Amino acid sequence: MYRHIVLFRIHDGVARERVTGATESLRSLAVLPGVASWRIDHSLDTRKGLVLVEDATFADRSAFEAFRADPRHETVAQQMSEISDWWIGDYET
Repeated sequence: MYRHIVLFRIHDGVARERVTGATESLRSLAVLPGVASWRIDHSLDTRKGLVLVEDATFADRSAFEAFRADPRHETVAQQMSEISDWWIGDYET
């Protein structure tokens, strides 16, 4: 299994509607091939601002690489780059 954890720190001042749209866009990626589990949620800890958590598991590294190359992922990644900075933690189990 290949774990992919992303913390999206939403920029200050981003409209709530835009955050809601981005959250739904991220959630829509759950149907892509190779996704074994997928969860998008707001962090309960808001001391550093609004953070969206992406907690994903893929069948293997190959499935993850295919996910990254999918045009639907690329579209959502572009959307997220406009409203956030992010940190990624990937590992194999």
